[in-house]
Amino acid sequence: MIQQIPEKKRGIIIGGSGLIGGGLVHHFNKCCGDSFEILSPNSKKMSLASEDDIEKYARYWKPDFIINAAIAAIDSDPQLAYTINYIGSINLARVALKLNIPYISISSAAVLPAGKDLSEEQHIGLEAALSNYAKSKLMSEMTLRHMHEQQGLDFTIVRLAIVYGKHDHKIQGFHRLLFSIADQAMPIFLTAKGVLHSYSNAKKVPPFIHHALQHRAEFSGQSYNLVDREPVELVMLIQTIKDYLSVNKPKNIFLPLGVAKFGAKTLQILLKALVHIGIEAKMPAELMFLDQFYDTQTLDGSKLQRSSFTDPCPEETIYSKLPEIIEYYITRWEHHNLLSGFNEDFFDPREDIRQFIDRPQDLLKQIHDGNSKPFGEFASLDSDSSETPAK
Repeated sequence: MIQQIPEKKRGIIIGGSGLIGGGLVHHFNKCCGDSFEILSPNSKKMSLASEDDIEKYARYWKPDFIINAAIAAIDSDPQLAYTINYIGSINLARVALKLNIPYISISSAAVLPAGKDLSEEQHIGLEAALSNYAKSKLMSEMTLRHMHEQQGLDFTIVRLAIVYGKHDHKIQGFHRLLFSIADQAMPIFLTAKGVLHSYSNAKKVPPFIHHALQHRAEFSGQSYNLVDREPVELVMLIQTIKDYLSVNKPKNIFLPLGVAKFGAKTLQILLKALVHIGIEAKMPAELMFLDQFYDTQTLDGSKLQRSSFTDPCPEETIYSKLPEIIEYYITRWEHHNLLSGFNEDFFDPREDIRQFIDRPQDLLKQIHDGNSKPFGEFASLDSDSSETPAK
C-alpha cells in the first residue's frame, strides 16, 4: 500500500535571533528533514507591539503552530515589558486560538518565589511591587491558562530557570556572570555559601518542543519546568569559573545582603542625579534582582521526567558544558574587544591571528610563499552537489 506523505508543517517562531529562538529555528530547519517550513520574522516584518502586524502576518502565512521565544529584557521599562511580554504574547495566543493551532510559550522562573523544588503550579502573587519583567511574564502565564479554561486554547508553557548555552548574542543571565568574572569586574562574592539555583540547558528546549508538538493530547494545556536534574551552588560555580580562567577575582570575601542592598540603593540615587543633569545612566540589570543572588530557587523537574519525553542528553550539566561555553564566549568577547581586565595568557588565538595583530607583513609573505595555509581546499567544488545553500 502506498502511504500518503504527510504535509509539511509551517511554524512561526518569534524571537529567532535569541539563544532559545535561534536554537529552535536551527533544530526545525536542520534536524527535521523536510518536515517543517519555519518562518522567523524580525520586528520589521512583524512587530509584537503591533496587533495589525501579527494579524496580517498570520493571515498571509496560515501557520500550523506558533512558538513565542521573544522577551523584553529583564531591565525593560514598563511599556516595553508590558507590550512585548504580555500584549504581544497574548495577541499571538489569540491568533493561535482563532486558527485552532498549538501555541508554545517560553516562560521564566522569574514568576516563581524563592524556595526549593518549586512545581509548575506555584507562582508569586501578582502585585505592583514586582519587577516589570516578572509582572509581565506572570500575567502572560495567567492569561494563557484563562484562555485555555474559558476558550479552549491549545497551549504549552515551557518554564526555564537560568539558561546556559552557546550562541547568545546578548550578555545576559549566566553569560553576564561569566563575563563579569572574565573581565574581573566582580571584586568579591555577591552571594552567600549554600545558595542553590536550577539551570536550563538551551540545547534541550528544541527537542522537547518538537516532541510536545507531536503529542498534543499529553502536553496541551500544561506547563513544564525544563531544568537540569541537580541544582547548582552559585559560590561553587563562580569558584570553578575563576579557577578555570586563572583570574584573581572575586576575592574570597562575601558581601552581606544588607550591605549589598545599601550599595545598590546608593548607586540608584546617584544614577537618578546624573539623569537630572542630562547624563544618561542606567541601573545594572543584575542589581535589580540582587535578592536572587542570596536566595535559593530550585525548580522541580519531575513532571517533565514522568512524561513521554526522553531527555536527549541527561548527562549534560553546566559543569560538563563549561569548558566549551567558556572557550566560545571568551573568544567572541575578545574578538569584539569587550574584555578589559582579562588575563590574555588564557586566550591563545591561532598563530596567524597573532601575526595578523603584530606582524602582518610577515604573515602575508608566508601566505604568498606557501608557508602558511589559512585557507581550505574547496574540495567539494570538484564534484557536483545537489545541496541547496541557504538564501
